[in-house]
Amino acid sequence: MQDGVHDLAVIGGGINGCGIARDAQGRGLSVVLVEQGDLGGATSSASTKLIHGGLRYLEHFEFRLVREALIEREILLKLAPHIISPMRFVLPHHKGLRPWPVIRLGLFLYDHLGGRKLLPPTRTLDLTRDAAGVPLKSEFRRAFEYSDCWVQDSRLVVLNARDAADRGATILPQARCVHAQQETDRWLLTVENVQSRTRSTLSARALVNASGPWVSDVQRRVLGKNVAARVRLVKGSHIVVRRLFDHGRSYIFQNSDDRICFAIPYEEDFTLIGTTDDDYDGDPAEAAISNRETDYLLSAVNEYFRVSVQRDAICWTYSGVRPLYDDGSSKAQDATRDYELTFEADTNRAPLLSIFGGKITTYRRLAESALEKLYRTFPNMGQAWTQSAALPGGDFAPEHFEAEIAQIQRRIADLPPKHAERFFRTYGTRAARFLEGANRLKDLGENFGAGLSQREVDYLIAEEWARSADDILWRRTKLGLKLSTEQRRKLNSYVISQTAGAWDSHEASTRVGSASSVS
Repeated sequence: MQDGVHDLAVIGGGINGCGIARDAQGRGLSVVLVEQGDLGGATSSASTKLIHGGLRYLEHFEFRLVREALIEREILLKLAPHIISPMRFVLPHHKGLRPWPVIRLGLFLYDHLGGRKLLPPTRTLDLTRDAAGVPLKSEFRRAFEYSDCWVQDSRLVVLNARDAADRGATILPQARCVHAQQETDRWLLTVENVQSRTRSTLSARALVNASGPWVSDVQRRVLGKNVAARVRLVKGSHIVVRRLFDHGRSYIFQNSDDRICFAIPYEEDFTLIGTTDDDYDGDPAEAAISNRETDYLLSAVNEYFRVSVQRDAICWTYSGVRPLYDDGSSKAQDATRDYELTFEADTNRAPLLSIFGGKITTYRRLAESALEKLYRTFPNMGQAWTQSAALPGGDFAPEHFEAEIAQIQRRIADLPPKHAERFFRTYGTRAARFLEGANRLKDLGENFGAGLSQREVDYLIAEEWARSADDILWRRTKLGLKLSTEQRRKLNSYVISQTAGAWDSHEASTRVGSASSVS
């Protein structure tokens, strides 16, 4: 950063914005990112929690997208093995829907399009003999089983932001960009602190609009550009119920409307069911599941499971709005999951890059594509580097996973094994940062419930920008389903007491440094 001017400003702290910020900072650009809410607090934390190629996209002949996603699936598995793990999916054959040979062909392509190396291939199951058939109705007698990956989606966002900040980026959540003025050589951003309502000005030589479902709104309201909307808002909703089956595999069910529905093991004691595809018109922050969506998801799984799942089994629901690129598809479920990047630059105006569409699996490649477009503005930036750089906490060999968990248990003798596993699956090698010096469970301070300790909470506040109980319980961890109302209230009071008066839009990033401009 030179003369108080950053090279790049990013509006939007979802997976695409944080991925771009990390990539750009690592190439030597100085970056500032502003996010009106919590990092990953909207669409990026409302996903189905999968890193996957998109099996059903093959039916729409999106071979390039599926290939790219399958390649990225294995790259991300290597970069973040603590928060991304292999998962097997059982696809029962429904005689009234897609023919068996068609499914076989699709899965053959799925196995081979992306050069799969780490994950096991597809196999055929006899559901009358396999444990996967036990919870299913008797008419489902055979199935395919294939590989994809599970991800802690909002942690993926935060770890990209954390790595960007460690490299010198300024990360400003709870900071809304209310106006951006395009000058000849820079953008002037007016940023409002969401809590204090105070305003400040930031300067950057180029601007990225990565505001997800707000991308068109930001273009019009913040940037003053009267352009046609190029994004299609599609709501996806999920329900979480008590565990429906005992094994660790997931199900993918075909529905009569040609859509699919997942039933996925979730946080040990629960099953995650989703998703829906409904066009959405409204504030993305207010998205919530409808009665019709609830009925749809229950009907989808009840077509397959022996034991009927009723409304009273639902423990939690969540909804998110996907900012899909508008390709003119008649049905929301058919809209492309590919992304489109538009770059506006001329000699009289500072450049603007806008991000439309995308999916969590391809965020890293999207970021590389974004930086490729910015080369004309910053020709001296570094080369692509994120393909082989582990995300924070992921710097260990996957085959040593169990040994790393055992090391945490040896460190704290009375720590329950499931808590040691959760620590490592959440923080990887960075768990050592808040466990340092602790020999007994009591050394971790107050237990807020489900093993969430004062030390862990303090770490999340200091290192991961947590500012409320919701930030911690529903995004940084997934412990919200395991704490009582009183425990959540107590945690929120503690977080507020630790952060009151300390939140300023220019102090939002921890370990903020400065990077030399390469422009």
